[in-house]
Amino acid sequence: MKTCNQCGKCCIKYSDAGLSASPSEIDWWEDNRPEIFKYVSKGNIWVHPDTGEPLSRCPWLGFDSSKNMYMCEIYHDRPEDCRHYPTHIAEMITDECEMLESKDLRDKTNAQKKLDIIMSDSRPAFRSS
Repeated sequence: MKTCNQCGKCCIKYSDAGLSASPSEIDWWEDNRPEIFKYVSKGNIWVHPDTGEPLSRCPWLGFDSSKNMYMCEIYHDRPEDCRHYPTHIAEMITDECEMLESKDLRDKTNAQKKLDIIMSDSRPAFRSS
C-alpha cells in the first residue's frame, strides 16, 4: 500500500453532503473555531453560511497547483468522518483510492491489516462481520 498522495478523490466524493459531524465536534467548533462553525446549519456541515444551501464541496478543501495536490485547511480539526477514512479496502476500491497497489487487490485481508496499521492513530480498526 502506498502513502496517500493527496489526490483529493475521497474529499471530493464525500464532501458533497456525504459527511457528518458529531454534536460534540460541532459544539467544539462553535466554541473554538467559529470560522468552521459558520458552515454548520441545523447539525449539518458544509452549508453556505448566507443561503443555508448545502455546498457541493467542502469549503476547507484546498488545492496547491504547484504540487498538484489537495490539502485539508482544517486538517487537525476536521470531522471524525474524515479522520476515519479510509476504513476498509472495499471502500478504497470503490473510491478508486490511489493508495492501493495491485498486491493489495490480490490479498485484501493483508491489505486491510496494513490499512489498519496506517490508520491506527486516526480511527478504530475495521472489523468485518
